[in-house]
Amino acid sequence: MRVAATYDVVIVGAGHGGAQAAIALRQRKFEGSIAMIGEEPEIPYERPPLSKDYFSGEKTFDRILIRPAAFWEERNVAMLTGRRVAKVDPAAHTVSTEDGETIGYGELIWAAGGHARRLTCAGHDLIGVHGVRTRADVDRMMGELASTEKVAVIGGGYIGLEAAAVLAKFGKQVTVLEAQDRVLARVAGEPLSRFYEAEHRAHGVDVRLGVIVECIEEKNGRAAGVRLAGGELVEAEMVIVGIGIVPAVEPLMAAGARGGNGVAVDEHGRTSLPHIFAIGDCAMHANAFAEGLPIRLESVQNANDLATTVARAITGDEEPYNSVPWFWSNQYDLRLQTVGLSSGHDSTVTRGDIASRSFSIVYLKQGHVVALDCVNAVKDYVQGKALVVGRVAVDPAKLADPGIPLKSLI
Repeated sequence: MRVAATYDVVIVGAGHGGAQAAIALRQRKFEGSIAMIGEEPEIPYERPPLSKDYFSGEKTFDRILIRPAAFWEERNVAMLTGRRVAKVDPAAHTVSTEDGETIGYGELIWAAGGHARRLTCAGHDLIGVHGVRTRADVDRMMGELASTEKVAVIGGGYIGLEAAAVLAKFGKQVTVLEAQDRVLARVAGEPLSRFYEAEHRAHGVDVRLGVIVECIEEKNGRAAGVRLAGGELVEAEMVIVGIGIVPAVEPLMAAGARGGNGVAVDEHGRTSLPHIFAIGDCAMHANAFAEGLPIRLESVQNANDLATTVARAITGDEEPYNSVPWFWSNQYDLRLQTVGLSSGHDSTVTRGDIASRSFSIVYLKQGHVVALDCVNAVKDYVQGKALVVGRVAVDPAKLADPGIPLKSLI
C-alpha cells in the first residue's frame, strides 16, 4: 500500500462540521498539517440555503460558501475535493478513497454527514425524482423547473416544506404527501404542525396526510406521478423526496467503531476507535437536553459546536460538549426558530395569538421549560434560551402572556 500523503489531521467531510473543525484548529493555534476530504467538487458551503435561498434564486452559490477559497489557502488547509472515503484502517492510521488513493493521518475527524434517504419503491430512480442534500441535487431541480408544472413532495419535514414553499412561490402546483397524521410530526408539537399545514394550504399547496406511496409512475423514461396505496395517482413531472438521511458511517462501522443510528462518540467527540473523532449529523452522542439519551442532531449548531469541542480535545484543552440545540426554518414570510428539544414534553403553552402569525409554543416537562418553537418571534427565541438551559419551572399563565418578557421569568 502506497500512502499518497500524510497529514497531522485529516477531516472527512466538507460540510459545516468539517469546515468548523479546520477553522477552530487554526484559531487555537494548531500548526500541524490539515487536509479536508470532500465527496463533492465544491469547497465547503452552507447546506440550509439549498432548500431555501439558493433554490429560490435569492442567493448565488458564491454567497453560500462558508469561506472563500483564499481563506483555506491562507490557513494551509488542503482541500481534497471530489473524493469519497471507502475504507478506514485505524491500525495503519490511513483512509482510502474509492479510486484507490490512500491518505495517512495523525488524528481523524469524521464529518461525513449523511446521504439523502431514498425511496425503495418502483420508480425511485427515475429522471425527475430528486433528493435535497447537495448543490448538484438543487441544480438538477432548477434545471427542470421550466418544464415542470406539477410537483409532488414526499415528506412533510423541514426539507419538504421548505421546498414546497419555494415551488409555490414559483407558481407550481405542489402536493405534499406525508405518511403521518401531521407535518413536522417528529420535531414539533401538534399546534405548530396544524399552523404550518394551514399556511401551506393558504398558499395553494395540497397537503395530504396519512398517505402511503406505492410507487413512482413513469412516462417516456421520466417520473409522471406518485401512485398512492389505494390506487390514486398524484400527477407530477417532478418528485422531491425529503424523508431524512442515512448517516454516512459505513467505513467507520466496518473498522469496528461502536454505534447504530450513527457512530457513537463521547462528550469530547471521540469514537471507540483510537485517534478518530466524529461530529455533525452522523455522530450519536448523549445529549443533556435529551435527558442524557444518545441522539443524532441534524443541525448547523450541533455540527459547529461539536467541531469546536473536538478541536479543543486535539489541542489539549478539553471541554465536554454541552451546547443547547437550536434550529431554524424559513417558509414564505415565516421564520421559525427553535431552541431545545421538545421530544418527551408533557404539556405546551401557546404564547401569543397563532392567527397573528407571530407566536411561540413553549414545551414543558413536569412543569419545566424544555423547548420553544418561535414563529416570527425573535425576542422569545433569544430570551427563552435561558429558560431551556436552566430547565426553569414557570407558571404557565405567565408563559402564555406575551406582555411578560421571558427574561423576567428566569
